[in-house]
Amino acid sequence: MSRYTGSTFKKARRYGFSILENGKEFSKGKKRTTAPGQHGARRTKLSGYGQQMQEKQKVKFMYGLTERQFRNTYARAKKLSGITGTNFLQLLESRLDNVVYRMGLSLTRQGARQLVSHGHILVNGKKLDIPSYIVKPGETIALKDKMQKNDKVVEALTSNASTVEFVKFDKAKFEGTFVRLPERKELNQEINDALIVEWYNRLIK
Repeated sequence: MSRYTGSTFKKARRYGFSILENGKEFSKGKKRTTAPGQHGARRTKLSGYGQQMQEKQKVKFMYGLTERQFRNTYARAKKLSGITGTNFLQLLESRLDNVVYRMGLSLTRQGARQLVSHGHILVNGKKLDIPSYIVKPGETIALKDKMQKNDKVVEALTSNASTVEFVKFDKAKFEGTFVRLPERKELNQEINDALIVEWYNRLIK
């Protein structure tokens, strides 16, 4: 299945959840927070199956992954020791495109993915153009010199006042470090990862 490239706002309305995690889909005059479509205001109560699928879908769109990528990441998380749901979110947060986003080099994860795939990102001093690369704690991420004055990068760094605690970034050097894996309490509290675990436990043995 291909990656979704449509309207982020439409998906945010459908799930009643900010895909960008900052609520901007519902700002700038976009007052409609009901689901899209003629009968969007009439949300029906979801079954347990429906709740699991919706939770899976909204997180998949939030991180911008295909179904195959999302499922493979879950399968990897299930093999790790600890709480599967937390492991899963930590793996998603450890992806190179997401770390670049968390460092504030892009306003969206999609933009961060493009920076990586176009070869503008260095990991430990070496070019790496694989968005799905899992960054290890202690690894350094830097932006190539030729992109440091890029308008979109400058806009992102200007509007992003701070980054998360598990990522450090020096705006003067355009370089940062993935300090550690995030704790569950540091991640989006609107995500019910238990529902995602229930969904995939039926499919992945």
